[in-house]
Amino acid sequence: MSTDLTFLTNEADRKFAVRLHNLLPRCDSFDCLVGYFYLSGFHLIQESLEPCGKIRILIGLETEQQVHDALLQAQQTLNLRSTSDTTNHFNNVMLHQLETAEESQAVESGIEKLVRWCSEGKVEIRAYDKSKIHAKLYIFSFAQEQLDKGRVITGSSNLSQSGLQDNLEFNVELKNRSDYDFALQKFEELWKDSVEVSQDFVSAVEEKSHLAQFSPRELYLKLLYEYFQNELTQIRELDELYYPEEFLRLQYQHDAVLTAKRILEELNGVFIADVVGLGKTYMAAMLARELDGGILVIAPPALIDEKNPGAWGNVFRDFGVRRFKTFSVGRLDEILKLDLRKFQYVFIDEAHRFRNEFNETYAKLHRICRNKKIVLVTATPFNNHPSDLLSQLKLFQNSRNSTIPNLPNLDNFFRRLNSNISGLHRVTNREDYRRAMRENAHEVRERVLKHLMVRRTRTEISAYYGDDLAKQGLKFPEVETPTPVFYGLSPIEDRIFTQTIRRVSKEIKYARYRPLVDIYFKGQLDDDTTTAQNNLAAFMKILLVKRLESSFAAFRKTLDRFIDVYERYIQAYESGYVYVSKKKTNLIFELIDAGDFDAIEKLIADDAATRYEAEDFEPAFLSDLQDDLAVLKEIHKDWQQIDRDPKWDEFKALLQSDPILKESKILLFTEAKDTAEYLSDLIESKLNEKVICYSGSSKKSTREEVIQNFDARVRKPKDTYRILITTDALAEGVSLHRSNVVLNYDIPWNPTRMMQRVGRVNRVDTKFEKVYTYNFFPSTQGEDAIGLQAAAEAKIEAFIEMLGSDAALLTENEEIKSFNLFERLTSKATITGEDEEETESELKYLTQIRQIQENDKALFAHIKALPKKARSAQKIEGYKDALLTYFRIGKLDKFYLSSRDKSHSAELNFLQTAKLLESESDEKCRVGSAFYDLLRKNQVALADALRTDEETKYSPAASSDVYTKLRRRLLAFKPDQRQDFTDADDGLWQDALLALEHGSIAKKTVNRVWKLVEKSDEAKVVLDILWKSFDRDTLAVDAETEARLPAKPREVILSEYFL
Repeated sequence: MSTDLTFLTNEADRKFAVRLHNLLPRCDSFDCLVGYFYLSGFHLIQESLEPCGKIRILIGLETEQQVHDALLQAQQTLNLRSTSDTTNHFNNVMLHQLETAEESQAVESGIEKLVRWCSEGKVEIRAYDKSKIHAKLYIFSFAQEQLDKGRVITGSSNLSQSGLQDNLEFNVELKNRSDYDFALQKFEELWKDSVEVSQDFVSAVEEKSHLAQFSPRELYLKLLYEYFQNELTQIRELDELYYPEEFLRLQYQHDAVLTAKRILEELNGVFIADVVGLGKTYMAAMLARELDGGILVIAPPALIDEKNPGAWGNVFRDFGVRRFKTFSVGRLDEILKLDLRKFQYVFIDEAHRFRNEFNETYAKLHRICRNKKIVLVTATPFNNHPSDLLSQLKLFQNSRNSTIPNLPNLDNFFRRLNSNISGLHRVTNREDYRRAMRENAHEVRERVLKHLMVRRTRTEISAYYGDDLAKQGLKFPEVETPTPVFYGLSPIEDRIFTQTIRRVSKEIKYARYRPLVDIYFKGQLDDDTTTAQNNLAAFMKILLVKRLESSFAAFRKTLDRFIDVYERYIQAYESGYVYVSKKKTNLIFELIDAGDFDAIEKLIADDAATRYEAEDFEPAFLSDLQDDLAVLKEIHKDWQQIDRDPKWDEFKALLQSDPILKESKILLFTEAKDTAEYLSDLIESKLNEKVICYSGSSKKSTREEVIQNFDARVRKPKDTYRILITTDALAEGVSLHRSNVVLNYDIPWNPTRMMQRVGRVNRVDTKFEKVYTYNFFPSTQGEDAIGLQAAAEAKIEAFIEMLGSDAALLTENEEIKSFNLFERLTSKATITGEDEEETESELKYLTQIRQIQENDKALFAHIKALPKKARSAQKIEGYKDALLTYFRIGKLDKFYLSSRDKSHSAELNFLQTAKLLESESDEKCRVGSAFYDLLRKNQVALADALRTDEETKYSPAASSDVYTKLRRRLLAFKPDQRQDFTDADDGLWQDALLALEHGSIAKKTVNRVWKLVEKSDEAKVVLDILWKSFDRDTLAVDAETEARLPAKPREVILSEYFL
């Protein structure tokens, strides 16, 4: 077949590249006139250009779309350019091309050859700046001995991979001498009137592009600049006009607010999650000052009470926040009656309380938060199970259409995390279980929380904001390791104590609290009712266990109440009736989350119930009621043998002998109101010391008295009381830092609660140098220190192991293992809230680059100007022929390390990357020969990870998934079944389908709707249910949330080669 074709279209036998390869070897010279010259395509023709003596490239100043906007103003003044303007513009276009070109050896070798040929004079490049050129003209001048003078090709193809081979193009080869002469003449005219840019191009590539050489120190600082670019570019001023006069301007709070504001604007939600005592409420108020819109605040009752100086309303008013309303968590129904369109933001204090998405309270909160920006204030956003965090994320993110970088389907992501631990038993597979939990926590931090959370520890702030704190006269108190206090049980006390745990855990069936279960009730039951009844029975078991450990006095009182309840219940049964309540079960478990056990006891005792006929129940019900009562009375009889209180005896001795307790204000926590009142009476009667006692049922005047005696911020403090005994009603949301001593009289089974308790005194503005904690544990008499601890650990193990799966209620759903609970409760880390992964901080690196920005502007400008894809090389012990690459896709940063001796790349986090790259070396070395192979490995690893994440987005939900079931149910109704729908009806139907697809409705609500529509075959009936269950505002898609930016290209930011 002849290769001498007239039309070149890139079809099989008409490839533009093939024709060039045939023509170029015959040329003495090759002239090229193009509007845009593609550097990345040069390698495709470089071999054919070798024989050419001279190559001239004349370029117009067109740009690709990516740089078009940035250069728009310059384009508009094209005719007014000076030579230097033209050169600079050309260099910018070329550098941009180099930045976006494929990172392959072939492409970069081609560019390096072009640079060398320019230096040698073989290639000359000029830029035409008199008018716009959109030509694609190629002139081939043959050697003199050939008959043809030359050829011309013109048409649509440029010298890129696409233009040479891939695209369907249309070019024509002109072979007439007259065409050749005319084209060459016009080229010469334009050439003479153009600007020489060859040597500037060479300089730009060799000095300013990624092909230049850079030192390890430059690359390290470039890493910091790129990673912290948002923090470095944000406006660093806040609206401080209305701050309280006495308010300390702390830089760590200032910086947190700026970061929180950026996250809130980008992702519609943010966690303000500094550890306890750093002023999260103040930071939230500072953030609120920056926001334009109505604010709804939802907080625990203690932080709504205006008698509390630290209450949200008081703090917001102090900071000049105007458009806000505050509500306690128990008033969600009132909020739903408001015109929620007036509020653009919702602030939720102690947000970790809303970790259970299956209750009605959460469903109401979810409706309130829909299409608003959410600020979640909590020291413990992710404390235990991954789903704890998921429920909070769903308040501002659609669970199946998320805007978190590279995490589109939160449901599938968290389902995978749950599967990592689902097959592991926390005791029999202890090490595997702990490893899986650590890996899950790490992945949650790296993939979710790093995008959404502002969290600093005291260690970080002391290290990186220490100078600012010192200026303000502030210093964090030193947290002493908790002191265990062992109270010894005598042999008879120990026997009865242990036997009681066994009986409470194993022998009592708690029939009174679960009448509506299959073994007792003859009628039909749904799963929810049975589950709720069994859960209530489990809770009552836990209540007895907690009261036993709290104090002998509290246990006796609770035991008496149980016996009284059972006796009256059996009496009612024998009269022909059984009383059952299902209404308050959800409220009970919400109170469990809040830790208000006294309120739960009262609720159960006072609960109005539905009456059933005794004949509706199996005989086994009465039999188990009687058996339970018999066991309770046996326990009561056992406890009549005990006539002393070893825990009180130990506490009294400690109060009288410990020098810290003798002199300090004391904050004592107990979960039981009975214990609080019992201790208060004993201290006042036996030790003649005034005590203030507080619980959830205390009057507001008592709370005010507490604040005046224990909050260091009150203007007119009192000193009436030295000892405060309180339930967990004061464990959150108040400052009690006129004290620096916390006693946990009960075992704080959930270590997070201990952190919250100690957080009442561990405040940034405390006057104390140290904070002390004492924890009480049951043990046995006559042991040395080691024996006391061993006995205490054995008793903790007995509690947890005997309770089995119900231990989750004891620890408030925190994963606690008997083998490490004592260790955690006597650990300083538990109190400070700083875990192992938080000992290293990104603040170290942010501080470094910020100091350069503020103090060495020339160096900062130099680092900023370093090109993307910059590379360097250095020797590091333990790493040989390895490559670390920093990628970016939109807002997502990824780091991969590959090496010759490993088949797959390893993903690193920022801290690991920064450690490897941190360097003061200014030595510039070339990368090793394996650079491109290792870079390819890293690219493949990134592509695999992104592909997995994308597949996760579209992976099908389980067929049992309630969102899927309800959506399929709605889709099953054909259009002819909905012919009588109005436009509004159709709109609601379609909005419901979209909301279910995106996962934007609370699961509790979806469950409720599914049960109502599951068996309905009539579209109109289903529609009525939808109208009653949803409203258009709830289902409406938030345009800002749903707007999706175009997919971002993958960028290589930098690469470090380890020689």
